Amino acid sequence: MELLYWFETIRTPALDAAMSLVTRLGEETFFMVAALFVFWCVDKRRGYYLLAVGFTGTLINQWLKIVCRVPRPWVRDPHFTIVESARHGAAGYSFPSGHTQSAVGVFGGVARFTRRWWLRCVCLVLLVLVSVSRMYLGVHTPADVGVSFAVTAALVLLLYPLIESTLWFPGRMYVILGVLLGASAAFVAFVELFPFPADVDGANLAGAVKNAWSMAGAVGGMLLACLFDNRLLQFPNRAPWWGQLVKLLGGLVLVVLVKSLLKAPLLALCGGHQAAHALRYFLMVLTAGALWPMTFRFFERYAR
Repeated sequence: MELLYWFETIRTPALDAAMSLVTRLGEETFFMVAALFVFWCVDKRRGYYLLAVGFTGTLINQWLKIVCRVPRPWVRDPHFTIVESARHGAAGYSFPSGHTQSAVGVFGGVARFTRRWWLRCVCLVLLVLVSVSRMYLGVHTPADVGVSFAVTAALVLLLYPLIESTLWFPGRMYVILGVLLGASAAFVAFVELFPFPADVDGANLAGAVKNAWSMAGAVGGMLLACLFDNRLLQFPNRAPWWGQLVKLLGGLVLVVLVKSLLKAPLLALCGGHQAAHALRYFLMVLTAGALWPMTFRFFERYAR
């Protein structure tokens, strides 16, 4: 808490605004946009790499949150104040930091596979800034940020050679995604069946259950999309600049529509059970990984 109190002493309105902007780079939305851009427009294998790092990191992050159940800094110390604009995005338990995990996953992943030294430097600076912003805003302690940073950095380094090896051994991708799917299913079983003590916050537990089902659905959709693409589709990444823009924006709009429009019908179909989120994220990822890429041959013709 001493470091957080020091950050509290240097706050200014301008710095608050800057850090609030920087911290958005660690949100789930930014991660998905960046990962899908790489997947659709740059390199499929590198896209799978970023998604695998993100999904694995999220799984570990959510498990640690519900197991450790560490309250937020201002709950632990009522005398401590945070930047109020950050409160809305700081729901749930504090340890470890989800924004840090997302930022290190996407920026660390890009820094790992890019050969452009300037882009690598930019990515490293941004992932550090996002990590610092969580402490500056007062929503995470150094332990929250440090553990998340270390775990995700390890995933960035460990998963890279595994995903790269699928260039020569394509079947390994199915093994990697299959293991991740099994881990996601185990997490679903844990949050559904484990006898949590009475001190567990009901809203946080409900959020963990929702996230567990969502992750299982997303990984299942990723595995099926990978099978479909390798066996039948084999979509290209090449396109002229305007084609890449249409691919990115059109795909994002389609994925958002699937995510928003199917929420209520699937919840009604499942009787309000959180399993509806597994179906929703399964269809979202399947749309992003297989259905939308079916249009990419059109854009490749103009790239030639």
